[in-house]
Amino acid sequence: MALTTVVSSPGKVLVSGGYLVLHPKYSGTVVSTSSRFYTVIREDPSRGANSIRVRSPQFSSATWEYTVSTTETPVRVEEAPTNTSKNKFVYLALQITLMLVAEISGITSANTTLSKGLDIAIVGDNDFYSQREKLTSLHLPRTLGSLIQIPPFTSTGVPLSQVHKTGLGSSAALITSLVSGLLIHFSSIPADSFSVPTSDGRLLAHNLAQYVHCYAQGKVGSGFDVAAAVFGSHIYTRFNPAVLNGLMNDEASPTRDHLFPVQLRAQSLHPILSPSNKAWDYVVKPFKLPPRTRLMLADINTGSDTPSLVSKVLKWRTENPGEALALWTDVDILNTRLAETLVALSELYEKDAASYTTALKYIASLQPIQWSANPYQPEEEKPIISKFYDAHGISQAIRSKMKRMGELSGVPIEPVEQTKLLDSCVSLAGVIGGGVPGAGGYDAIWLLVCDPVDSSPDIPPIERVEQVWSEYTELDVSPLSVTESFAGGVRVESVDAITGLAQATALP
Repeated sequence: MALTTVVSSPGKVLVSGGYLVLHPKYSGTVVSTSSRFYTVIREDPSRGANSIRVRSPQFSSATWEYTVSTTETPVRVEEAPTNTSKNKFVYLALQITLMLVAEISGITSANTTLSKGLDIAIVGDNDFYSQREKLTSLHLPRTLGSLIQIPPFTSTGVPLSQVHKTGLGSSAALITSLVSGLLIHFSSIPADSFSVPTSDGRLLAHNLAQYVHCYAQGKVGSGFDVAAAVFGSHIYTRFNPAVLNGLMNDEASPTRDHLFPVQLRAQSLHPILSPSNKAWDYVVKPFKLPPRTRLMLADINTGSDTPSLVSKVLKWRTENPGEALALWTDVDILNTRLAETLVALSELYEKDAASYTTALKYIASLQPIQWSANPYQPEEEKPIISKFYDAHGISQAIRSKMKRMGELSGVPIEPVEQTKLLDSCVSLAGVIGGGVPGAGGYDAIWLLVCDPVDSSPDIPPIERVEQVWSEYTELDVSPLSVTESFAGGVRVESVDAITGLAQATALP
């Protein structure tokens, strides 16, 4: 039976730490999503030795053929002249990973795997892409219930360059699943590497994915999106960009045709990317949202140029160091308090699940301003309700400070239109807080809402939010079905265990 390797990685939502997470002095709270990217690697002898085909079945004209040359050092991946388009992320993931594979496993071992030919299919859950047109074609309203009716891994019907993404970190999740799958398929890390939170295999996959992602983008970003794809939800402090200095220089930046200049790679990759390299000084602290709460996301059909937003904010910070430091310090204090408060709520649940459950159902029926107004509240529930109200107040304060940063830098971090929508949402019964994720702008909003087991006789908070979104006219709002991932970061999968995956990735 042909060897098949399946690896998945989640998307991300940066709920706090936008802009600050670019600096190693500050941290960000990142939630991994239930929406995941899947890489399915199959032996395909029909392709011939040293031949790799990569497919993205959700897009039109999205098949890329490559030939791997192992007769020279380092390994070289060459694009087939018959390819009708280029995919920089896929090409660089293949080229860099196979170079590393050859270093770790040896050319002989790599040749053995390559001798059977490879077919690689990559698909993402529907939430990575806007489903507005699909819902319209099915004559369905924009609701969570409607999204469930769309078949998994549905075709977008357009080329990759024309797809409307929803900002969940598709490129980071794609690269992480692809390079991790290759490392396992070529036996460069143990097959059970992802069953342990901090195994050397997982750490190597992280460092490799960070490098490939940085190289493909032509810059060393904060890396929180890749970290979420590898580790799941966490509190993230970035690595020092200097760790990649030897691999990220002007000569080695992507050329116009994005080919990786392997001739510039006199040094080995593994000593730099190895988990034993202490220069990888990022910090990942475990985090999860409180029990019986739900992350809700809405896709806003306007969009923002994130790199442009970031460059303008950093320019303001450089030109106004004193003003920026004071504001960033205030924001950082609030970000830290929010993370600590959410962690504390999980601890309160562990301490007294019954009181927590009762308290959460109570606040799910009331606007935040009413949560602490009941003088007859049972004593054991008061600290729980108080902590939820703290989370509400802190998230609102973060919004205010981030909006101020936008005003000072001339960047629409929380545009007026988003402010109106968010204000309408966070005033609803059972809504703990919300904001604009990551760098902000017009792309999306996030909310954290109470999700009691039973809301009766009241309307569940999720339904209240859906009603506001469906009736909102000042922005084009469409919900995403995504929630927080309980599956953690990168992991090995079985094709048959994921609904629709076998059909979506079947050999043509």
